Amino acid sequence: MNRTAKPALAGPMDHVHELRREKMYRKITWRLVPLLFLAYVISYIDRINVGYAKLQMSSDLHLTDSIYGLGAGIFFVGYALFEVPSNIFLMKIGARLTIMRIMLCWGLISAATMFVTTPSQFYIARFLLGAFEAGFFPGIVLYLTFWFPAARRARIIALLMSATVVGGLFAGPLSGWILQNLDGWHGLRGWQWMFLLEGLPSAFLGFVVYACLSNSPEEAKWLSEDEKRMIRVELPTQAAPHASTPALEAAGAALRDPKVYLLSFLYFAAVCGGTTLSFWMPTMIQSLGAKSMQIIGLISAVPYAFAALAMILYGRHSDKRAERRWHYAVAVAIGGVGLALTSWTGAYMWLSVALIAIAIAGSVSALPVFWAVATAQLSPQSTAAGIAIITSLGNLAGLACPYVLGVIKQSTGSLTGGLFLIAGVMLAGAFVMIGSGSIRPRADHRSLPAGKMPDASAR
Repeated sequence: MNRTAKPALAGPMDHVHELRREKMYRKITWRLVPLLFLAYVISYIDRINVGYAKLQMSSDLHLTDSIYGLGAGIFFVGYALFEVPSNIFLMKIGARLTIMRIMLCWGLISAATMFVTTPSQFYIARFLLGAFEAGFFPGIVLYLTFWFPAARRARIIALLMSATVVGGLFAGPLSGWILQNLDGWHGLRGWQWMFLLEGLPSAFLGFVVYACLSNSPEEAKWLSEDEKRMIRVELPTQAAPHASTPALEAAGAALRDPKVYLLSFLYFAAVCGGTTLSFWMPTMIQSLGAKSMQIIGLISAVPYAFAALAMILYGRHSDKRAERRWHYAVAVAIGGVGLALTSWTGAYMWLSVALIAIAIAGSVSALPVFWAVATAQLSPQSTAAGIAIITSLGNLAGLACPYVLGVIKQSTGSLTGGLFLIAGVMLAGAFVMIGSGSIRPRADHRSLPAGKMPDASAR
């Protein structure tokens, strides 16, 4: 009798356990994600607002298209150089102090950009902004691996990364309003007020993050002991972020891993489209006939609104299907095609805006899927350094694409050649993901709901 009763109880007990797990992860999500989301929104606004400032500061500082493209992109040189040290430092001192330091420094340098008067000072300010912001996003991705198993990460990272499109959604109208309405107030140009008013909130929010975040589940006073135990069971190699592997050894292991370089190229391809449009879209919209700064800002919000919805829904679909490779490839390919087609629709503003929206949606929708692949492929010992290296190398697209586009536009008078080149890189990324034999699904039985197959993180 007892032997027949035990299986009958297994179903209800598993159901109760699953309900407790879901409740715990909802609790963690609501505690961490809204604050990190807000921080990332402000970070992205400070990163891309230079695209709106260009509409005024180019004439004030005598910036050519190539000078602007290099200045916009040099941000990523500082970002790349300091990203790996920042992530390793996070492992030593914890997320709270690291994120506070990053936000305080980048907020102050972003605000200080209002004082630049020459192209050289513009380059220095953008380099320092990248150096100070280095480690912010990869640090957050690493931080989330301490709290969420692989099967949940695509939707969580998608939700977090939708902050980039929400940031773009607000950056346009806000920056356009400041440029148009505060220009000349107290003797300052509109672009100077824009850098000041959009930079200082980042510094303040850094202190809020320090007060509200916990470094790890074990340090979270708002989790019960039973909830901490469940996290240790689900994430036995990740629940303790202060890894025992020495920093140099972990970095060396990541640098010797060929997958890190393959993943870096895939990230480069995905970043190309979104980065290009974030810095050049205001200029593109202006060339379509929009003249008012405020109107340019409002029109710029439309593609980001569409992309925000697309990113969240696409990440959920990828998690639901437990499929990554084709989701990445399709999104990047659609983004590349949309980007290329914008060069043929210059006479039709709203058709061009629709294609820009498709290009941004494709580019950003690939990113959370990519990070679900990347975090599943890296070993626990090299995760911190690996994420930082991938982000550093991949984000060089932010240097190359705006600069190349600026040079081509200055020499030909058109963006067409540059847009086709960048679209080609995105399509290459799609083909590499599908054709790569080194990115394989990795089973993670701990991270899946009961009854599902092992996680095809990179199917």
